[in-house]
Amino acid sequence: MRADNSIVVESLVREFKKGPRAVDGIDLRVEPGEIYGFLGPNGAGKSTTVLMLTTLLPPTSGSARVAGFDVVREGPKVRSTIGAALQEAALDALLTGRDHLRLQTMLQGLPKPERQSRTEELLERVGLTEAADRKVGGYSGGMKRRLDLALALVHRPRILFLDEPTTGLDVQSRSALWEEVQRLAADRGVTVFLTTQYLEEADVLADRVGIIDRGRIVAEGTPEALKAEIGRPSVEAVPQDPEELGRTREVLARFGEPVAGSTKGASVRLAGGDAELAEVVRALDTEGIDIQELQLHAPTLDDVFLAKTGRSLEGEAVAPEPAPA
Repeated sequence: MRADNSIVVESLVREFKKGPRAVDGIDLRVEPGEIYGFLGPNGAGKSTTVLMLTTLLPPTSGSARVAGFDVVREGPKVRSTIGAALQEAALDALLTGRDHLRLQTMLQGLPKPERQSRTEELLERVGLTEAADRKVGGYSGGMKRRLDLALALVHRPRILFLDEPTTGLDVQSRSALWEEVQRLAADRGVTVFLTTQYLEEADVLADRVGIIDRGRIVAEGTPEALKAEIGRPSVEAVPQDPEELGRTREVLARFGEPVAGSTKGASVRLAGGDAELAEVVRALDTEGIDIQELQLHAPTLDDVFLAKTGRSLEGEAVAPEPAPA
């Protein structure tokens, strides 16, 4: 019988005392071996969802099954099949990377002959072999995140939860972690539930994405399908003379509805698609408006979020999620 590596969520709710519904009746399904990207701004309900799916926070109502086990009634079975690297890594600054992995192999009940080989395997896998005997207090942020990932993989989990794993990392560290996540899914068929605020991260990694806003899923599908829903590209024109910005907006308004863009330019979603770009150029030329910069933008996941919620995903400042009550 094949192991069930899926995640199935139905009408899941988490309500905090004297607070909002952080998660407001969501439904989702993650297939075995899939990388599922869970997108949303701070406070949208991403981390609260992960805490419920990893049995660290009970739901107020609804149900969730992880690896075929109910997160409320079968918590120990859920925990035996999953690995989790959450926002705050529980690392001891006085221990070395190797110490952390050895301790984790003991806590996970690995047979004694296997502990050393598993430790060395994971240190190499996340690129920490040379730093293995250094105290974690001297690790960079990227090294700590990679060690945290290694700890989550010690017992060879079938499902891996990564809660904003690359927040604050440099580009090199982020790329290294992306490669490891892709390898896990491709080589071992691990199901990955990834929460992130980074559109690029979801676009690169995720087979499917769900966008959550104010506790509700507002869009779901492959990145390509979601962007295809928006369909039409946008064009942005920056006039040579800033005084011509008003007239530039008036000209572009003939070709579609205004969208957010640079403060120095005018942007519209082209009603007729990119075929209208030549007409836009001709119209601006006819009006005698000299253009410093003209850019055609393909639809993005941020466009999807904007279309579904009326606000931008990136850079959105909202209140943080309340602490568990």
